[in-house]
Amino acid sequence: MNAVLKPEYLLRPMQTEDLDAVMTIEPTIYSHPWSRGNFADSLNVGHSAWVLILQGDLIGYTLMMLVLDEAHLLNISVAGPYQKQGWGRVLLEHMLTKARQYKATNMFLEVRPSNVSAIALYENMGFCEMAIRRKYYPAQNGREDAVLMGLAL
Repeated sequence: MNAVLKPEYLLRPMQTEDLDAVMTIEPTIYSHPWSRGNFADSLNVGHSAWVLILQGDLIGYTLMMLVLDEAHLLNISVAGPYQKQGWGRVLLEHMLTKARQYKATNMFLEVRPSNVSAIALYENMGFCEMAIRRKYYPAQNGREDAVLMGLAL
């Protein structure tokens, strides 16, 4: 077996000071990105928010809302040049660990059906499709459905 080692990276809690870097990534990877206010609000209400730092650069981030014994993955993002290199998996594994530490029994998320690579990652990590949320996301021509996925922790 050939092991591929990841370069050293740091996962740390997101801070308000990170929002400039987050906002340089967000609009480059989403047609309908979160606003700076969305991120600030998530930080202000205490959502579990983390950034991925590689060689001093913020290359990814993720946010999760915890309610009772449920974790809801709100956002998981990797800058374009670093996608399809396993960094999304690093972020997701981190959030699964955090959810378990918070004693969550399930994690849920929504994903666009058109985001085939994200769906493949989620399925590979054990998430299952639970439902379709009709017209959940804004899209170029109206609205796009969301696939609701869940994982028992």
